[in-house]
Amino acid sequence: MRGERLFARGTGSGTEPMTPHDSRKPSESTSTGTRLPGWIKLGRIFEPGGEREWMKTHAALPATLPLRSGQLRVYFATRDEQSRARIGWLDLNLGSAREIGGMLSSPDRFHPAAIASVSKAPVVDLGPLGAFDDSGVTTGCVVKLAGAAYLYYTGWSLGRTVPFYYAVGLAVGDDDGATFQKVSSAPILDRSDVDPYLVASPCVLIEGGVWRMWYVSGVRWEMHNNVPRHYYHIRYAESRDGLHWTRTGRVCVDFASPNEYAIARPTVVRDGRLYRMWFSCRGQAYRLGYAESVDGVSWTRRDDLAGLDATADGWDSEMICYPHVFDHAGRRFMLYNGNGYGRTGLGLAVHATST
Repeated sequence: MRGERLFARGTGSGTEPMTPHDSRKPSESTSTGTRLPGWIKLGRIFEPGGEREWMKTHAALPATLPLRSGQLRVYFATRDEQSRARIGWLDLNLGSAREIGGMLSSPDRFHPAAIASVSKAPVVDLGPLGAFDDSGVTTGCVVKLAGAAYLYYTGWSLGRTVPFYYAVGLAVGDDDGATFQKVSSAPILDRSDVDPYLVASPCVLIEGGVWRMWYVSGVRWEMHNNVPRHYYHIRYAESRDGLHWTRTGRVCVDFASPNEYAIARPTVVRDGRLYRMWFSCRGQAYRLGYAESVDGVSWTRRDDLAGLDATADGWDSEMICYPHVFDHAGRRFMLYNGNGYGRTGLGLAVHATST
């Protein structure tokens, strides 16, 4: 496969795959599910203006990469007039801790100058006709290791009996995330006996030489009002090189009620002995969910701690979806989407504990 030489950098002598990575118990304040303060919305920061043919609508599924300049490169999935998704980016100036404090004094007025630049062309484009990603590519996550950036993405292809199929692809770049090359024309994670319907939206962390992935897995399709409806939740996989993955079907976050049918886009951070996951979940409309774990494998769902909800009106009044949580300048932020699965653009929030 193209780019395989890069993956040697990620190998290591970590723990055996598919085993807990930290069996220690968290402190009492985390193990009891202490309520977390919520998020403070800083406003919508970007919405495509339609000037570029490949970027007519949507800025969905954000993911960040810190740049040497101190800026953040935000990757997102955007759509053309035929609703085919490609991945572009914008460079975000969040500034210093002092400047961020100024933003918090008027959180409904995020300054447009914070957007330094926007990509003129996609960094990950559609695959050739018949490939797993010929109908769309959407952002998963970006991992940086030894000077290389690994962009995991979801490839879309259209179906006949069901509307679409998803599989996970990977592109790698070594120029501060400006350009990427797909490592293969085939997916690195596809349907299998473990995941027979679809796989999508990977979130990857590297710990002790082990690449850890939380991803969306389809469990079935059902007819609903004469239309196929997907059911998917969040599962776990591991790898030694970021390319070849071991899956056992381990479920991390499952449906909370019979009305829920989509649990999507996990974003995972580790705070000492505790792993935190935010994700999208929906019955009627997407809202944010939240879960905690001491090992990254067994999770306790606590949606009451998600901390961010839809507004009464405006661009994120109908849904909140596709969170991406990251730390910058001593504060914790969340990029997220609102109405229309990202059609109304990108929003930014800061966690109340970090203000």
